Amino acid sequence: MSSISVMISTLGLILNFMCIALAFDASPLQDFCVADSTGKACKDPNTVTPNDFFLSGLHLPGNTSNPYGAAVAVASAATVPGLNSLGLTFMRADLAPNGFFPPHYHSRATELVVVLEGSMEVGFITSYPQYKYYSKILQEGDVFVVPVGLVHNVRNVAKGNTVALVAFNSQNPGITNLPNGIFAAKPAVDSVYLSKAFQLDVNTIVQLQKKFYM
Repeated sequence: MSSISVMISTLGLILNFMCIALAFDASPLQDFCVADSTGKACKDPNTVTPNDFFLSGLHLPGNTSNPYGAAVAVASAATVPGLNSLGLTFMRADLAPNGFFPPHYHSRATELVVVLEGSMEVGFITSYPQYKYYSKILQEGDVFVVPVGLVHNVRNVAKGNTVALVAFNSQNPGITNLPNGIFAAKPAVDSVYLSKAFQLDVNTIVQLQKKFYM
């Protein structure tokens, strides 16, 4: 599938996704509520311009020179004020070879992934008592949906870079990376408790806490 075809298909998916986005966030009571400079109120409609609904640069690759080999560029109410109150967040994700996103979840949004370039594995785990793992290796043009609130993982399985577009049906999807959420909590979670929970010795837990604590 050509890049143009993928982009056209992606735009169609985004439009469909926007239709269900408001199922989670509050329905707007007016045509738009462009966020003001504080992000807490609507701008006077008479001062709104097309630039309030515009963002450029998602065609540019992100800087993946970090321990995860991953980068994101986000279109949200913070970067596109016109998205305020519309229940949608959108981003470009770049993964270097062997790049990944740690196991994480979004407490307020379902996630839709479209691969533009390369290949990636995306998988999610259902809740107790099944803990069933659903995963797919995605190629260019493939789509995968991660239900709201479920732990999921993402990793590049291509020899080169992988690029994906990701949509969330919430203005504020929320993200909790499990390694950081557990081992970098402030104040720290009791290491003896964590050693029992993970069935590891206390010293290993302490070392993990030191590694992740920022």
